[in-house]
Amino acid sequence: MSKRVLVTAALPYANGSIHLGHLLEAVQTDVYVRARRQAGDDVIFMWAADTHGTPIELRARREGITPEALIERAHAEHLAVFTGFGIGFDIYYTTHSEETTRHATAIFKAIEDSGGIASRETEQLFCPHDQMFLPDRFVKGTCPKCGAADQYGDVCEVCGATYSPTDLKDAACSLCGTAPQLASSEHLFVPLAKHEAFLRSWLKAPEDGGATRLQPTVRNYVQGWVDQGLRDWDISRDAPYFGIEIPGHPGKYFYVWFDAPIGYIGATERWCADNGRDAADYWKATPEDAEIVHVIGKDIVYFHCLFWPAMLHAAGYNTPSRVQVHGWLQVNGEKMSKTRGTFILGSTYLEHAAPEYLRYYFAAKLGAEQGDIDLSMEDFANRVNADLVKKAANLASRAIKFVGGRLGGRASVAAEDAAPLLAKARERLAAAPGLFRDFESGKAMRLAMEIAEDFNLYLTEAAPWKLVKTDPERARAVCTAVIEACKMIAAILKPALPGWAEKVERMLKLDAPLDFVNAAEPLPADLEVGEYETLAERLDPKVLDAIIEASKESVAAKGPAVADAPDYEVEPLQPEVAIDDFVGLDLRVGRVVAAAAVEGSNKLLHLTLDLGPLGSRSVFSGIAKSYAPEALIGKNVVVFANLKPRKMRFGLSEGMVLAAGEAADKITVLELDAKARPGERIS
Repeated sequence: MSKRVLVTAALPYANGSIHLGHLLEAVQTDVYVRARRQAGDDVIFMWAADTHGTPIELRARREGITPEALIERAHAEHLAVFTGFGIGFDIYYTTHSEETTRHATAIFKAIEDSGGIASRETEQLFCPHDQMFLPDRFVKGTCPKCGAADQYGDVCEVCGATYSPTDLKDAACSLCGTAPQLASSEHLFVPLAKHEAFLRSWLKAPEDGGATRLQPTVRNYVQGWVDQGLRDWDISRDAPYFGIEIPGHPGKYFYVWFDAPIGYIGATERWCADNGRDAADYWKATPEDAEIVHVIGKDIVYFHCLFWPAMLHAAGYNTPSRVQVHGWLQVNGEKMSKTRGTFILGSTYLEHAAPEYLRYYFAAKLGAEQGDIDLSMEDFANRVNADLVKKAANLASRAIKFVGGRLGGRASVAAEDAAPLLAKARERLAAAPGLFRDFESGKAMRLAMEIAEDFNLYLTEAAPWKLVKTDPERARAVCTAVIEACKMIAAILKPALPGWAEKVERMLKLDAPLDFVNAAEPLPADLEVGEYETLAERLDPKVLDAIIEASKESVAAKGPAVADAPDYEVEPLQPEVAIDDFVGLDLRVGRVVAAAAVEGSNKLLHLTLDLGPLGSRSVFSGIAKSYAPEALIGKNVVVFANLKPRKMRFGLSEGMVLAAGEAADKITVLELDAKARPGERIS
């Protein structure tokens, strides 16, 4: 019996509609699952909607409905789109379930009983009017970085800065407008440092004796976080919070990123209960008995490759065997834009074009690495028309229609002169399962097109339409060879285009569904070929133009409820600057010789930097939530060295260290080679 395999895609959030970025991942996962099943593996695809957290609570209040009503509506919308695109999940469940609650409780209790939960007081904003602690998105105020008004308590939508809610100027409760107060609240933490030994072992590549498959870039990225020192992870939130209450801690709820991935387990248990299987055979098994594969975007690597395996291991659950990370989806070479109409909802696409075309395009573009994917509308139309229409579908149409119309509808034995091409086609077919297994769907699609190219040329040169009057059996043998090639093409395309393969199975009256083995077998002698079914039709670029236009209209008409557009206006951008305005920027190598926490600030570190002949600099940097002071000693960093000194209440800051991150606790300082010389200019 083959190893059990459980595959997941990241859980779409119930606060918004499904767009093409979601569908990139859904298609990648679906193609992988279908290919492994086609190769004979025992695979299940477990999926669910992510339904907890502050945005759900806030949006439900804004709409005047319950969170349960909101997530039920979103679930139906998601399901309709995914079904429309032929995503073959076994279950699309919800994290707001009894199963997820039970497993979240079990995992927390196991960690707590082993001494793996820490408790400490934290300062948070509290609304005296509503008598509640305010999560980040329940606070609005003026951005402390750019001065933009009406910004949420975690990130500025204008300049992109991340910060703590306590850093906001003119902060106010977003529910009632009352100015909040600072108050203490007990929070629960998982000290990840306790799991460092396990994580280092889990991160080892198979060639180094490990068992987990990660892309090298992802492995190095995560290893860097471990090497910098693992931070405590805050897993609790205060009421009101739509989520799962923490057992033994009344009024405290699991942070959504604690229970969201547990939704994979909850979905598995629900499906197993309905299908006569046992979830323990997957989640309580060993990696040798059950393989767990996650497909995710690069924005959630932190959670899936640090928190999640640590949680599972600490509670005695099976850990992921593979985490496959893909990049962002761009449209026409740019980030998806609502104003340009390239923020395309799945429902909008389905109103205009066949889902099979997008499935093929994504499958043809995706590979094993995590580079960004560009959906160029011009390339999209060209690729579909050149590959599917002119090559693969045209080949099948020419051969099957000819046999049906000119040769009595019967095939025979493949022509002998086609034997070398058929042998090469079988080699390509045999290579496809391994490519799919390694997430190289683009290379697999290319194999199918190479077969089509070879046999289109063969058919043209053999010219059965000329032979049919003088040597009909030779014409029949030529077309039979081509039909056998079409069968192999359909088998390779099947994970991406299951409907295409089903049509070929009907036309050839096959006894069993196509797979990677039986597709290589010769056709039965004297096969009666069925009537030709259209496999693909030309994709008119005007259809894609219509999708762009409709996306502009749908976003404008439906607003935040559909596209998650901001529900407030922002100040206009400052005047544009020229590249010459950056000439005076002087970046230098600075070596950290001292680093210390700043009393009275939970955000700043005080760094002393050696700039060689330029002397030393005192810099206050907002990286305290991402770095322990000692982790920076001896590092060479990039310093904005000619920045005008800024007087702060903690002292004088004489520069700026270059760093970036999506949140205050996920900032990465730009580090230079250890051999870099302090004071050197960076061009």
